[in-house]
Amino acid sequence: MAEIIANDKPLLIVYKGQLFFPVLVNYPETVFGGEFDLEMDYRQEYAKELIYSHGWMIWPVISYSFDTINYERIAPAPPSYDNWLGTDDQGRDVMARVIYGFRISMLFGLILTLVSSVIGIVVGAVQGFYGGKIDLAGQRLIEVWSGMPTLYLLIILSSFITPSFWWLLGIMALFQWMTLVDVVRAEFLRGRNLEYVRAAKALGMHNFRLMFRHILPNAMVATLTFVPFILTGAITTLTSLDFLGFGLPAGSPSLGELIAQGKNNLQAPWLGITAFLVMSIMLTLLVFIGEAARDAMDPRQYSRLNQP
Repeated sequence: MAEIIANDKPLLIVYKGQLFFPVLVNYPETVFGGEFDLEMDYRQEYAKELIYSHGWMIWPVISYSFDTINYERIAPAPPSYDNWLGTDDQGRDVMARVIYGFRISMLFGLILTLVSSVIGIVVGAVQGFYGGKIDLAGQRLIEVWSGMPTLYLLIILSSFITPSFWWLLGIMALFQWMTLVDVVRAEFLRGRNLEYVRAAKALGMHNFRLMFRHILPNAMVATLTFVPFILTGAITTLTSLDFLGFGLPAGSPSLGELIAQGKNNLQAPWLGITAFLVMSIMLTLLVFIGEAARDAMDPRQYSRLNQP
Protein backbone atom coordinates (compact mmCIF):
# COMPACT_ATOMS: atom_id res chain seq x y z
CA MET A 1 0.00 0.00 0.00
CA ALA A 2 2.84 2.40 0.80
CA GLU A 3 4.32 1.87 -2.68
CA ILE A 4 1.02 2.93 -4.25
CA ILE A 5 0.83 6.15 -2.22
CA ALA A 6 4.50 7.23 -2.30
CA ASN A 7 6.90 6.04 -4.98
CA ASP A 8 9.43 7.41 -7.43
CA LYS A 9 8.04 5.10 -10.13
CA PRO A 10 4.76 5.50 -12.05
CA LEU A 11 1.82 3.31 -11.13
CA LEU A 12 0.90 2.75 -14.77
CA ILE A 13 2.52 3.43 -18.12
CA VAL A 14 0.71 3.14 -21.44
CA TYR A 15 3.38 2.98 -24.15
CA LYS A 16 2.54 2.16 -27.77
CA GLY A 17 -0.74 0.61 -26.68
CA GLN A 18 0.86 -1.69 -24.08
CA LEU A 19 0.42 -1.54 -20.31
CA PHE A 20 3.40 -1.44 -17.95
CA PHE A 21 3.45 -1.45 -14.13
CA PRO A 22 6.84 -0.10 -12.93
CA VAL A 23 5.78 -0.33 -9.26
CA LEU A 24 5.62 -4.11 -9.63
CA VAL A 25 8.20 -4.82 -12.36
CA ASN A 26 11.57 -3.23 -13.16
CA TYR A 27 11.85 -2.32 -16.84
CA PRO A 28 15.08 -1.39 -18.68
CA GLU A 29 15.36 1.74 -20.81
CA THR A 30 15.31 -0.31 -24.01
CA VAL A 31 11.64 -1.19 -23.43
CA PHE A 32 10.74 2.49 -23.91
CA GLY A 33 13.18 3.22 -26.71
CA GLY A 34 16.25 3.99 -24.61
CA GLU A 35 19.83 3.05 -25.42
CA PHE A 36 20.98 1.24 -22.26
CA ASP A 37 19.81 -2.06 -20.83
CA LEU A 38 19.59 -0.57 -17.32
CA GLU A 39 16.68 0.10 -14.98
CA MET A 40 14.95 3.28 -16.01
CA ASP A 41 14.94 6.39 -13.81
CA TYR A 42 11.44 7.71 -14.50
CA ARG A 43 12.09 11.06 -12.81
CA GLN A 44 14.66 12.10 -15.40
CA GLU A 45 13.50 14.39 -18.19
CA TYR A 46 15.06 12.03 -20.72
CA ALA A 47 12.85 9.17 -19.51
CA LYS A 48 9.73 11.34 -19.49
CA GLU A 49 10.37 12.47 -23.08
CA LEU A 50 10.74 8.85 -24.24
CA ILE A 51 7.48 7.76 -22.64
CA TYR A 52 5.39 10.84 -23.49
CA SER A 53 6.45 10.61 -27.13
CA HIS A 54 4.39 7.41 -27.55
CA GLY A 55 2.19 7.23 -24.45
CA TRP A 56 1.43 8.52 -20.98
CA MET A 57 1.86 7.53 -17.33
CA ILE A 58 0.09 7.86 -13.98
CA TRP A 59 2.14 8.81 -10.92
CA PRO A 60 1.38 8.11 -7.24
CA VAL A 61 0.01 10.90 -5.06
CA ILE A 62 3.56 11.44 -3.73
CA SER A 63 6.19 11.05 -6.44
CA TYR A 64 8.97 10.23 -3.98
CA SER A 65 10.00 7.00 -2.31
CA PHE A 66 11.51 6.85 1.17
CA ASP A 67 15.06 6.97 -0.23
CA THR A 68 14.52 9.38 -3.13
CA ILE A 69 16.73 12.46 -2.78
CA ASN A 70 15.57 15.83 -4.06
CA TYR A 71 18.78 17.43 -5.37
CA GLU A 72 16.98 20.61 -6.44
CA ARG A 73 16.55 21.93 -2.88
CA ILE A 74 18.91 22.57 0.00
CA ALA A 75 18.46 20.00 2.76
CA PRO A 76 16.64 20.15 5.06
CA ALA A 77 14.03 22.04 3.05
CA PRO A 78 10.74 23.36 4.48
CA PRO A 79 7.33 22.11 3.28
CA SER A 80 6.46 23.01 -0.30
CA TYR A 81 4.26 21.94 -3.20
CA ASP A 82 6.70 19.16 -4.18
CA ASN A 83 7.51 18.05 -0.62
CA TRP A 84 4.38 18.45 1.50
CA LEU A 85 6.18 17.96 4.82
CA GLY A 86 9.58 19.17 3.63
CA THR A 87 12.76 17.14 3.34
CA ASP A 88 15.11 15.72 5.95
CA ASP A 89 18.79 16.49 6.39
CA GLN A 90 19.66 14.29 3.40
CA GLY A 91 17.06 15.71 1.02
CA ARG A 92 14.58 12.82 1.31
CA ASP A 93 10.85 13.49 1.33
CA VAL A 94 9.53 13.50 4.91
CA MET A 95 5.98 12.52 3.93
CA ALA A 96 7.20 9.43 2.10
CA ARG A 97 9.45 8.43 5.00
CA VAL A 98 6.57 8.88 7.46
CA ILE A 99 4.35 6.58 5.40
CA TYR A 100 7.00 3.88 5.05
CA GLY A 101 8.10 4.33 8.67
CA PHE A 102 4.52 3.94 9.87
CA ARG A 103 4.24 0.69 7.92
CA ILE A 104 7.46 -0.69 9.37
CA SER A 105 6.46 0.30 12.91
CA MET A 106 3.03 -1.33 12.63
CA LEU A 107 4.44 -4.46 10.98
CA PHE A 108 7.14 -4.78 13.63
CA GLY A 109 4.64 -4.22 16.42
CA LEU A 110 2.09 -6.69 15.06
CA ILE A 111 4.61 -9.48 14.49
CA LEU A 112 6.26 -8.93 17.88
CA THR A 113 2.87 -8.84 19.60
CA LEU A 114 1.78 -12.06 17.89
CA VAL A 115 5.00 -13.96 18.63
CA SER A 116 5.32 -12.77 22.22
CA SER A 117 1.62 -13.39 22.91
CA VAL A 118 1.80 -16.98 21.68
CA ILE A 119 4.88 -17.69 23.81
CA GLY A 120 3.41 -15.93 26.84
CA ILE A 121 0.09 -17.78 26.56
CA VAL A 122 1.79 -21.18 26.31
CA VAL A 123 4.13 -20.51 29.26
CA GLY A 124 1.36 -19.03 31.40
CA ALA A 125 -0.98 -21.91 30.57
CA VAL A 126 1.59 -24.54 31.56
CA GLN A 127 2.40 -22.75 34.83
CA GLY A 128 -1.20 -22.17 35.80
CA PHE A 129 -2.50 -25.61 34.86
CA TYR A 130 0.19 -27.74 36.47
CA GLY A 131 1.13 -25.41 39.36
CA GLY A 132 3.42 -26.78 42.07
CA LYS A 133 7.11 -27.05 41.25
CA ILE A 134 6.58 -26.21 37.59
CA ASP A 135 4.86 -22.96 38.52
CA LEU A 136 7.51 -22.15 41.13
CA ALA A 137 10.40 -22.80 38.72
CA GLY A 138 8.69 -20.77 36.00
CA GLN A 139 8.13 -17.80 38.28
CA ARG A 140 11.76 -17.78 39.45
CA LEU A 141 12.95 -17.98 35.82
CA ILE A 142 10.73 -15.06 34.84
CA GLU A 143 11.96 -12.99 37.79
CA VAL A 144 15.58 -13.53 36.72
CA TRP A 145 14.91 -13.05 33.01
CA SER A 146 12.83 -9.88 33.50
CA GLY A 147 15.73 -8.35 35.44
CA MET A 148 18.03 -8.53 32.42
CA PRO A 149 18.95 -5.04 31.11
CA THR A 150 17.45 -5.22 27.63
CA LEU A 151 18.88 -1.91 26.40
CA TYR A 152 22.42 -2.74 27.55
CA LEU A 153 22.23 -6.14 25.87
CA LEU A 154 21.15 -4.50 22.61
CA ILE A 155 24.01 -2.01 22.85
CA ILE A 156 26.52 -4.81 23.41
CA LEU A 157 25.14 -6.96 20.60
CA SER A 158 25.00 -3.99 18.21
CA SER A 159 28.74 -3.51 18.64
CA PHE A 160 29.52 -6.69 16.68
CA ILE A 161 26.21 -7.51 14.92
CA THR A 162 24.58 -5.24 12.34
CA PRO A 163 20.98 -4.74 13.48
CA SER A 164 18.20 -5.71 11.08
CA PHE A 165 14.43 -5.95 11.20
CA TRP A 166 14.33 -9.67 12.02
CA TRP A 167 17.33 -9.48 14.36
CA LEU A 168 15.62 -6.80 16.45
CA LEU A 169 12.37 -8.73 16.33
CA GLY A 170 14.04 -11.87 17.68
CA ILE A 171 15.85 -10.02 20.47
CA MET A 172 12.73 -8.15 21.57
CA ALA A 173 10.64 -11.34 21.48
CA LEU A 174 13.03 -12.88 24.02
CA PHE A 175 11.91 -10.29 26.59
CA GLN A 176 8.43 -9.23 25.44
CA TRP A 177 6.78 -12.64 25.96
CA MET A 178 6.65 -12.21 29.74
CA THR A 179 3.93 -9.54 29.51
CA LEU A 180 1.02 -11.98 29.26
CA VAL A 181 2.36 -14.78 31.43
CA ASP A 182 0.93 -13.51 34.73
CA VAL A 183 -2.51 -12.84 33.23
CA VAL A 184 -2.80 -16.27 31.58
CA ARG A 185 -1.33 -18.00 34.63
CA ALA A 186 -3.92 -16.43 36.92
CA GLU A 187 -6.77 -17.41 34.59
CA PHE A 188 -5.55 -21.01 34.42
CA LEU A 189 -5.09 -21.22 38.19
CA ARG A 190 -8.73 -20.22 38.51
CA GLY A 191 -10.01 -22.25 35.57
CA ARG A 192 -8.45 -25.58 36.51
CA ASN A 193 -10.66 -25.73 39.63
CA LEU A 194 -13.95 -25.20 37.79
CA GLU A 195 -16.49 -28.03 37.87
CA TYR A 196 -16.58 -28.74 34.14
CA VAL A 197 -12.77 -28.90 34.02
CA ARG A 198 -12.69 -31.40 36.86
CA ALA A 199 -15.41 -33.44 35.16
CA ALA A 200 -13.50 -33.51 31.87
CA LYS A 201 -10.33 -34.53 33.68
CA ALA A 202 -12.21 -37.31 35.50
CA LEU A 203 -13.40 -38.62 32.12
CA GLY A 204 -9.76 -39.03 31.09
CA MET A 205 -9.39 -36.09 28.71
CA HIS A 206 -5.78 -35.35 27.74
CA ASN A 207 -4.19 -32.39 29.53
CA PHE A 208 -3.24 -30.63 26.29
CA ARG A 209 -6.81 -30.73 24.99
CA LEU A 210 -8.14 -29.73 28.38
CA MET A 211 -5.84 -26.70 28.53
CA PHE A 212 -6.32 -25.31 25.05
CA ARG A 213 -9.82 -26.52 24.23
CA HIS A 214 -11.70 -25.78 27.45
CA ILE A 215 -9.70 -23.44 29.73
CA LEU A 216 -7.96 -21.19 27.18
CA PRO A 217 -11.16 -19.85 25.50
CA ASN A 218 -12.36 -18.54 28.87
CA ALA A 219 -8.92 -17.09 29.61
CA MET A 220 -8.74 -15.25 26.27
CA VAL A 221 -11.28 -12.63 27.37
CA ALA A 222 -8.86 -11.18 29.91
CA THR A 223 -5.86 -11.83 27.67
CA LEU A 224 -7.09 -10.03 24.56
CA THR A 225 -7.65 -6.79 26.44
CA PHE A 226 -3.88 -6.50 26.94
CA VAL A 227 -2.95 -7.05 23.27
CA PRO A 228 -3.41 -3.41 22.07
CA PHE A 229 -1.25 -2.20 24.95
CA ILE A 230 1.44 -4.76 24.08
CA LEU A 231 1.34 -3.47 20.49
CA THR A 232 1.75 0.09 21.75
CA GLY A 233 4.75 -0.93 23.85
CA ALA A 234 6.36 -2.74 20.91
CA ILE A 235 6.06 0.30 18.63
CA THR A 236 7.37 2.60 21.35
CA THR A 237 10.35 0.30 21.95
CA LEU A 238 11.30 0.26 18.26
CA THR A 239 10.96 4.04 18.06
CA SER A 240 13.16 4.48 21.13
CA LEU A 241 15.86 2.18 19.76
CA ASP A 242 15.86 4.00 16.41
CA PHE A 243 16.11 7.34 18.22
CA LEU A 244 19.16 6.12 20.16
CA GLY A 245 20.75 4.64 17.02
CA PHE A 246 20.46 0.97 18.01
CA GLY A 247 17.43 0.14 15.88
CA LEU A 248 16.97 -0.46 12.18
CA PRO A 249 19.94 -0.09 9.77
CA ALA A 250 20.93 3.40 8.70
CA GLY A 251 18.74 4.75 5.92
CA SER A 252 15.68 2.76 6.90
CA PRO A 253 12.48 4.83 7.17
CA SER A 254 11.75 5.12 10.86
CA LEU A 255 9.79 7.45 13.10
CA GLY A 256 12.50 7.24 15.76
CA GLU A 257 15.17 8.25 13.26
CA LEU A 258 13.00 11.20 12.19
CA ILE A 259 12.66 12.30 15.82
CA ALA A 260 16.45 12.12 16.15
CA GLN A 261 16.80 14.31 13.05
CA GLY A 262 14.42 16.83 14.61
CA LYS A 263 16.63 16.94 17.72
CA ASN A 264 19.77 17.45 15.65
CA ASN A 265 18.20 20.04 13.32
CA LEU A 266 16.37 22.50 15.53
CA GLN A 267 16.39 24.99 12.65
CA ALA A 268 14.03 22.58 10.81
CA PRO A 269 11.08 22.25 13.23
CA TRP A 270 8.94 20.38 10.69
CA LEU A 271 11.03 17.25 11.27
CA GLY A 272 10.42 16.91 15.00
CA ILE A 273 6.84 18.20 14.86
CA THR A 274 5.86 15.73 12.14
CA ALA A 275 7.34 12.73 13.93
CA PHE A 276 5.83 13.79 17.26
CA LEU A 277 2.33 14.24 15.81
CA VAL A 278 2.40 10.91 13.95
CA MET A 279 3.58 9.02 17.03
CA SER A 280 1.07 10.78 19.28
CA ILE A 281 -1.89 10.08 17.00
CA MET A 282 -0.89 6.46 16.40
CA LEU A 283 -0.33 5.62 20.07
CA THR A 284 -3.46 7.49 21.16
CA LEU A 285 -5.60 5.52 18.71
CA LEU A 286 -4.10 2.24 19.92
CA VAL A 287 -4.79 3.16 23.54
CA PHE A 288 -8.40 4.01 22.65
CA ILE A 289 -8.73 0.64 20.89
CA GLY A 290 -7.36 -1.10 23.97
CA GLU A 291 -9.74 0.75 26.28
CA ALA A 292 -12.70 -0.05 24.02
CA ALA A 293 -11.74 -3.73 23.85
CA ARG A 294 -11.41 -3.91 27.62
CA ASP A 295 -14.80 -2.26 28.16
CA ALA A 296 -16.47 -4.48 25.56
CA MET A 297 -15.17 -7.66 27.22
CA ASP A 298 -15.89 -6.54 30.78
CA PRO A 299 -18.71 -8.76 32.11
CA ARG A 300 -19.70 -6.04 34.57
CA GLN A 301 -20.95 -3.98 31.63
CA TYR A 302 -23.58 -6.61 30.83
CA SER A 303 -24.52 -7.16 34.46
CA ARG A 304 -25.29 -3.45 34.83
CA LEU A 305 -27.37 -3.47 31.64
CA ASN A 306 -29.47 -6.40 32.86
CA GLN A 307 -30.29 -4.77 36.18
CA PRO A 308 -33.92 -3.57 36.49
